[in-house]
Amino acid sequence: MPVALVTGTSTGIGFATALHLARHGHRVVATMRNLAKAGPLEEAARAESLPLTVRELDVTREDSIDRAVAATRDAEGPIDVLVNNAGIGGATPLELTPEPEHRAMFEANYWGPIRMIRAVLPSMRERRAGCIVNVTSIAGRVATPNQIAYSASKHALAAASEALAHEVAAFGVRVAIIEPGVIQTAIFENSAGATRFDKTSPYRQVMRRNGKLFAAGFRNPGQPETVAATILEAITTDRPRLRYLVGVDAEGLAAGRARISDEEWVAMGGGLTDEEYNARFKRYFGIDL
Repeated sequence: MPVALVTGTSTGIGFATALHLARHGHRVVATMRNLAKAGPLEEAARAESLPLTVRELDVTREDSIDRAVAATRDAEGPIDVLVNNAGIGGATPLELTPEPEHRAMFEANYWGPIRMIRAVLPSMRERRAGCIVNVTSIAGRVATPNQIAYSASKHALAAASEALAHEVAAFGVRVAIIEPGVIQTAIFENSAGATRFDKTSPYRQVMRRNGKLFAAGFRNPGQPETVAATILEAITTDRPRLRYLVGVDAEGLAAGRARISDEEWVAMGGGLTDEEYNARFKRYFGIDL
């Protein structure tokens, strides 16, 4: 039974993924920063007699990672699958984002997965087997106004993933990038990064439009279970891909952004009325704001 370590499993995508992998032939080590939140996951696993262990792990702390990985190797064996899911969100224009918040997002969303990869990769390389799954976002492919810190951190992780996939292919290790759109989770509520809207701000228009994009996504949001199923597919398929988009909105944004020029994308931030902006967004991306 392959051993899968999943980060950020107290809620949302991580919660669903830990249970889904355990239901489908994996011995799961479900990690989270705060074990006080472990009750619902442990109860769900017990109800189905799933092979799942909850372990404390804070991806922003090297010592926490080392302890969790060592404990997993001692108790469950070598880690065959790493799912880097833990992360934080936030929505604020760059000028209004305090540097500590910007750095915190990179610590969790970029450096956390990098630390995790460095902890498990030597064993995978030596055994010439393993799979690393990095959960990014459609914001990691389409640079998103009002979410620059979050978008940049996910872009960085996606870039590292693409290069890493090339680096480790010769060792039998696979890398997959999961790119969800709007998913019904509590990422913003659980986030250290702030989500701000100020009616008096010179950036109020871009804030409002970003909010309308999320509102459009939440009219028919993706579910964590759908992301979990995609992660299982990425791990087990005999025809692996590098990137997996999840959600109708993610597919529309990715396809639309690829069709338009950089200049057309930038021009949308110019002096368009809301009606003009909405019509252009619908034309480019197929999304009603």
